[in-house]
Order: sequence, then structure tokens, then C-alpha cells
Amino acid sequence: MRKGIMIGSDRKSRTIEEIIGLVQAAETAGLDSAWMANIFGFDAIMTMTLAARATKSIRVGTAVTPTYPRHPAAIAQQAVTAAAATDNRFILGIGLSHQRVIEGVYGLSYDKPAKHMREYLDVVMPLISGQPINYEGEQYTTRGIQLDAPGADKVPVIIAALGPIMLKLAGSVADGTNTWMVGPRTMEEHIVKTINHAAKTAGKPTPMVVGNFPVVLTNDPDGVRTKLHELLAIYNELPSYKSMLDKEGYDSPVDAALIGDEAALRKGIARIKDCGVTDFGAAIYDLEDDAFQKTVDFLATV
Repeated sequence: MRKGIMIGSDRKSRTIEEIIGLVQAAETAGLDSAWMANIFGFDAIMTMTLAARATKSIRVGTAVTPTYPRHPAAIAQQAVTAAAATDNRFILGIGLSHQRVIEGVYGLSYDKPAKHMREYLDVVMPLISGQPINYEGEQYTTRGIQLDAPGADKVPVIIAALGPIMLKLAGSVADGTNTWMVGPRTMEEHIVKTINHAAKTAGKPTPMVVGNFPVVLTNDPDGVRTKLHELLAIYNELPSYKSMLDKEGYDSPVDAALIGDEAALRKGIARIKDCGVTDFGAAIYDLEDDAFQKTVDFLATV
């Protein structure tokens, strides 16, 4: 199982230089990847491209960039540009976001989300492979486009998939999934089992399963849980995440976090590896002095 960090889930305000510094610290520690959530701040694709340009080996990706506000041909163009600029260390992570965001914030229709993602992938996947496309769908039309991006190999595409239909798309059409608020039992029995079966049925390689988890390395787990409760409360209000928490039997999003000393975190990470997760992403919540660097250094030893 590869290890990395996830940036942005804590919604902490950071400059471009600070974000690049986090990715550089992860690379220095020997971690494999850095992922960035695309919320309402810096564009994650551009930011992670800049971070990769300031590093040498670490893979970077988005976790995730919402699809509805961006035409699939436009995001494919961004992705191949990022790939060419990063020595092909960029992974495109996309997702539906949530109805309250797409309709409430952007004023767009969230109707038929699975159909939307299927058409989105029908456009993105050929384009990132350098193939020409003429596509007529219900939601998207793309005519006469072929991206010329010297230096860009085929970009891995993973989608935020939690439900059965989306997991089947992630395994059979895309290259994997990127998860959040999923417990280990649900990860093993639902996420990994469903996506791997879809990939096998479609004759595709074993997909990436990126499992992102809130992580706090601390000797005061009870105190941290109290602080973390407020920061994670929003995920109890979003149906897709709430369904995963309920499936695991969690009472609170805090239950999905890895909290404790090194021994406790090692045990939690080992359980995640046993679930079939291919890439572990630590969303490090900086709740104590020098927490980020301590946690990154610890992860390097796991």
C-alpha cells in the first residue's frame, strides 16, 4: 500500500507557497503521493501541478475536482497539460460533489448524477489518451476534438465513488476511486469488493483504491476527538458520506478518523491495508504543535 497526504479537507487557509511546502515535506519524508481537495479556494489541478514542478518524484492528484461546473473536454485539456508539466506524475480525481453544492451554489441541475458521470467519462477517457472524439450524449456534446499534448502519457482518472453504480463506473471505465468517510469494514466488503469485481468483469487491471482518512497523531485522543468533532460535523449532513458512516455503524464522522499515538495509528493503518486499499491518504489535522511534520515523519516509518 502506497502512502500519501491529503490537503484541504480541514478547510484551513493556506498560501500557494505553504501548500507546495507540504508536498515538498511529504516527498522529503519518502511518501508516495499528495492529494488536494478542490473546495472554494485555489484550483486543485493548477496548485498540484505547481507543487509537482517544485518536487521530483512524488505523485500528485486531485481529491476531487467537481465535474458539473467544468466541461469534460476542458478538464481533459487541463489534465494532459498537468501531466506534461509534471513528468506524468499527475492523477486526475473527479467527482459529482453534492446536490446542495451543485444546485444551491452553482445553480446547476443535479439530475441523473450517474448518467452525468458516465457521459463525462465517455468524453474524458478518449481525450486523455490522445484519441479523437465525436460524442453526442444527453448532457454533453463534443465534436471534432483531439488533444495534442506532447510529453503527456495517458492520465490516470479516478472518481469519487461510494455507491454501487459509481463504483462499477470507477472499476470498468475509469482507473479507480478516491474515498472519504469510509470505515474499514465498509471499505473491504463494499468499496473494494465492488470496484475490483467491475474491473475484472471489464477485463481491466486492478483499480486504484485511494482511501483518505482524517489522521491525528496525539497522546490526548479524547481532547482531539472533541476538537475534531466540530471540524468534521459537515460530513454527517451530506447524504453520500452519511450513508457510508451508517453502513460502518459509526455514530459520528470522528469515528472514521485515525486518532492516537504511534501504536494506535500503526494498528489503524494496518487494518486499512488489509482492506485492499492501494493508496492511503492521511488528511493530517494540525491540532497540536508541529503536528503535520511529526505525522509525516511517522508515516515514513510505517
